[in-house]
Amino acid sequence: MTIEHDGETENDAGLSSRHWLALTVLAGALALDIGSMNVINAAVPGMQRQFALDSSVLQWILTAYAVTFAGFLLLGGRLADVFGRRLVFGLGVALFTAAALAGALAPNVEVLIVGRALQGLGAALSGPAAIALLSDVFPVGPARNRAFSMYAAVGAASGSGGFVLGGVLTDLFGWRAVFAFSVVLGLLVLLPLRAALPPTPRNPHPLDVPGAVLVTAGLLLVVFGVSRGGSTGWDDAGAAGSVACAVLLLVGFVVWERRTADPLLPLSVLRPAPVRSATLSAFLLYTAALGLQFFAPLYLQEMLGYSPFQSGIAVMPFSLSVFLVANFLTGRLLSRFGQKIMLASGLVLIGLGILAWAWTPLDGNYWLHMLPGLIVIGTGVGSVFPTMTAASLTGVPAERHGVAGAVNVTAQQVGASVGVASLVVVAATTTVSADGQAGVLHGYHVAYVVAAVACVLGAVLVSLVPSWGRGASADAESTAV
Repeated sequence: MTIEHDGETENDAGLSSRHWLALTVLAGALALDIGSMNVINAAVPGMQRQFALDSSVLQWILTAYAVTFAGFLLLGGRLADVFGRRLVFGLGVALFTAAALAGALAPNVEVLIVGRALQGLGAALSGPAAIALLSDVFPVGPARNRAFSMYAAVGAASGSGGFVLGGVLTDLFGWRAVFAFSVVLGLLVLLPLRAALPPTPRNPHPLDVPGAVLVTAGLLLVVFGVSRGGSTGWDDAGAAGSVACAVLLLVGFVVWERRTADPLLPLSVLRPAPVRSATLSAFLLYTAALGLQFFAPLYLQEMLGYSPFQSGIAVMPFSLSVFLVANFLTGRLLSRFGQKIMLASGLVLIGLGILAWAWTPLDGNYWLHMLPGLIVIGTGVGSVFPTMTAASLTGVPAERHGVAGAVNVTAQQVGASVGVASLVVVAATTTVSADGQAGVLHGYHVAYVVAAVACVLGAVLVSLVPSWGRGASADAESTAV
């Protein structure tokens, strides 16, 4: 069967040139968001030396991005639904690019931190819009499955690639080069945007300002509190107070949304079984994947004696596995077996891969004790990421795709902050101080077991979710379009 697209043909085995251009632009924005989070890590020491920063200020260069990104996601998704996805996507990428330029030229640390915060805001606008645009551009069925898989593969490659690229750019040109790279990539995304993406209609509705204030403030405070608690300890009044206020604000948000006539986040968006499963999977996936990026370098550097560059290279098979599985396998399997099976089996693989690390010795062998787990975890992530992205929109009316995508990305960020912080607390509280490095490794092992059990339990819950219709269990996800 062939499909006409303004003079271009597309068959079941491939996509038209216009589809490829759209996918390149949307995946490029994802690479911009994820790559910039990782590329900056190698540049932090250079910033610290130039501006003579202490650790309390230095952490804000990293935290400012995470706080605004997570805090404004739901509002960004709603803005995309109301004002048009292409418009909001373009504004988000443009803001991100301009903020990166400010970072590259920053005369002091204050401008640097504001630039990072604005980058997070730009990503919060473009991220949900990009997910919704994928469903607008690609027809239901194999083409959409393929698009989601390639989108996820680019995200995976950007993760580990950002670590390596950041080191190379910093060594060759200095820390400002990492921001200059984001400027170049942002411009490459913006230039073909109008030709690549179709104009999307506006859907004029009130923005629910009280709901936006409540959820944005709540998410800002929860990410800030968790970040502060991770660096200063959970006995810190600022960390505990921020999290407590965040809980109150988010509870108030739910109460308000149930009562207002035109809510920012209609709770009906969470009613479809695929959406609930995708939200749980997003939280668990980011808890596990970011936990891997936290614990693996510590083990490799502090216990196996790897340099930072060597540990970055050592973790790359994880991202390579994600890229290969997501790009070449998941789309076909998703069309054949459906979302529920792919989510559950992927979460089991992630759990098993993490569990394999629970027996790593102090004098471990990378090839025997680390690499198999990295590959298994990467295989699971490569299965789950594209599937949860597709499932996050399944059964949701088209006019709500922006906010539905924002819900999934918010779950990812909560997993990246709250989930990983919880694993760090587990590791710290189960460390046997008297045993030195062996005691520290024992804490890591307990954290691995907790993460593995959480992933397997998540797979069980996904499998038991009722009312998962045939449309979401075969090749064509019944997303309302």
